[in-house]
This record gives sequence, structure tokens and C-alpha cells, in this order.
Amino acid sequence: MASTVFTPDRPALVRRLRAAGCVFAEDEADLLIAAADSAGALTRLADRRVAGLPLEHLLGWAEFCGRRIVVHPGVFVPRGRTALLVDAAVAVTGPAPAVLDLCCGSGAAAVVLHDRLAPRWLGAADVDPVAVACARRNLDPLGVPVYRGDLFAPVPARWRGRLDLVVANAPYVPSDAVAMMPAEARLHEAPVALDGGADGLAVLRRVAAGAAEWLAPGGHLAVEVSEEQAPALCAVFTAAGLDPTVVRDEEWEATAVTARRPG
Repeated sequence: MASTVFTPDRPALVRRLRAAGCVFAEDEADLLIAAADSAGALTRLADRRVAGLPLEHLLGWAEFCGRRIVVHPGVFVPRGRTALLVDAAVAVTGPAPAVLDLCCGSGAAAVVLHDRLAPRWLGAADVDPVAVACARRNLDPLGVPVYRGDLFAPVPARWRGRLDLVVANAPYVPSDAVAMMPAEARLHEAPVALDGGADGLAVLRRVAAGAAEWLAPGGHLAVEVSEEQAPALCAVFTAAGLDPTVVRDEEWEATAVTARRPG
């Protein structure tokens, strides 16, 4: 008996996705069709997408800086704007650096930094066990260790004062603003990856304090933050003994701050 050929109704899927509020309905339709091997599978994917599940969690991956990053359900989805953070970090870092990706989530930044910096050592860390498991899917093939714990706490002590670069896409959304985030993030990503405390800078203050101890003299910290928060964060970095610089990309509506440890 001949098998039935799966012929999806792309225009109907696009209309359904657009009606559900998907801005890039055509692109999403193509991705969902590519991920389905039958009409039933496509219907199930479309139903879950229309119900509000993030596209990346449905597909099991997200594109970041031209790489396909594995993304587990519940894990923070890497944003396109975070490419600025990676670019800013690469711009201030010398050859063969020792690098740590804090609050690593899926490990997306570490994947790109591994390719672009050829570090002599690269590690990643996150407090969320689901994120750590996801990051290991992406980083184990590269030989990059992923540590579970609070910020610098799980990192091998031999790297204290010897890191050339610390990158941290730490949570920076003020607690009161989390409820106003898109439902895709608010309902389907871990709160610990979003909530930055009363002013959004609670975790970044701790990152700055730790970086002042873990960076080598002349090493750099690079973080993502909102444009409005950048002046206050620069003051935090200065108080920690770091020299900050703000980097802004209007096209991405993205802001990063790099900070050098003098010496």
C-alpha cells in the first residue's frame, strides 16, 4: 500500500498563526512545517503555538548569531539583541583568553565565544538545573564545562583572579515589570532568568562584586542591561573598582556595558 504524501496547507497555517498574533507568521509556518512529519504532527505543533508556547520551545532550538542552539522547555530563549553583548565582549578581549559565561541559560553566548575567541579556557555556570542540563547539551560537544550554582560559587577556585573575560546575561527586569513581559517569556521561561529585583540590578550588583575578585588585572566584565539602567549600573561598576563603558545598538535596541579591572 502506497504511503500518503504529507502536503501541508501553508496559507491556512499562516492565516491561523497571524490571527493568533504571530508577527512573523510566514517564517513560523515554514519552521513548523519543516519540524512536522505528518498532518497530525503539524496540527499539534500549531495548536501549541497558538496556545502561546514559544516557537523555540516547540522546535527544540533557537537561532543565535548564526548558530542553532538547543533550547529546552522552561529555559530562557536567547534573544537576537544579545548579539551586541557577544560583540562587545569579543571587542575588548585579547588572544587566547580565559572566559566565564555566567547566568549562561542555554549556553548560547558560550557557544559563540568558543568559536570567535578560541579561548584557552571557557566555562559556563547557572543556578537553574534545567538551564544547566540544556547548556550541557550545547557545550559538552565543545568540551566546555557547565557548573551548577550561584554565580561564581561553583567555578573552580584556581580561576579566581585569573579570568580575562566574564560575560553575564543576568536577569535585569525589575520585579514589578515582570508581569508586563510578553506571555511567552513570563509564562514559559524560568523566573530566576528574568527577575532582577526591585530595580532590576540586584543580580548585576553581585556579578560586579564577584568580577572584581575573579577578573585578572586588565580583564573585562561584559553584561546586558536596558538603556535606562545603564547609568546606574555604571555607578555600580565604578564603586566595585571597575572602569565601565556603555555600548549601544539602536537597530537591535540593545545596550551592553563592559567594565575593565584596572591593573
